[in-house]
Amino acid sequence: MASSYIDRLKNFRLIRKIVYVIVGMITYPGLMLFNKLKISGTENIEKLPRKNVLFVSNHQTYFADVIAFLHIFCAVKWRKKNKLGVPYYLLNPFTNVFFVSAEETMKKNFMGRFFALAGAVMVRRTWNSDSKEVRRGLDASDTRKITNALANSWVITFPQGTTKPYAPGRKGTAFIIKKNKPTVIPVVIDGFWRAFDKKGIRLQKKGVQLSVTFKPPMQIDYEAPTEIILAQIMDAIEQSKEFMPTGDHHWETQEA
Repeated sequence: MASSYIDRLKNFRLIRKIVYVIVGMITYPGLMLFNKLKISGTENIEKLPRKNVLFVSNHQTYFADVIAFLHIFCAVKWRKKNKLGVPYYLLNPFTNVFFVSAEETMKKNFMGRFFALAGAVMVRRTWNSDSKEVRRGLDASDTRKITNALANSWVITFPQGTTKPYAPGRKGTAFIIKKNKPTVIPVVIDGFWRAFDKKGIRLQKKGVQLSVTFKPPMQIDYEAPTEIILAQIMDAIEQSKEFMPTGDHHWETQEA
């Protein structure tokens, strides 16, 4: 399935709703039955505007993180507070959201291409498998994609662009913020790397405490240099060096 074909289909709300229902029903047990999902701060997203809202978060798996966000947004639409409960919210899901993802990840297999229909904004990576920068910033076409998504919807992005914890953030996120001046909601997640495999599809451990915390909107000086904005974001999602724990942690070796 070509990316242009995916781009056309994902703009049909009915298609996205069908994908939400299928993916939601398949993934709900892994989040709520086999593991325990703790949600905090949904009061910070209840009254957000319908567009130009950017969620910035740390990243632990390719898909499970985003899927958890979509579950939560749907639940909040049905006026649930800090919980999912019975997933009847999938009967009329919240689809006014897109998520930024690496093009090669979403096009790698059928699962990625199918999930892309839920609202992926596919961009090209700016780094290689060693998390080293290979080109500076976002491609102009990628910037336009994110700007267009923000013009009408919410957008989820992962500033580090990798599942490796405490990896440096990418300046492209700060550039997008300076350009579009969105409401920025920082999110901190944990536990997903323990419960799921790297792709976030296969359950590898049960009984894990998963957590998703939505913080209040950030106070950002949109005229500040991108380096300042990026540092502020990394602090907000608790991925700057000062949040790095000491000692030997298995997940610190997780690859990008």
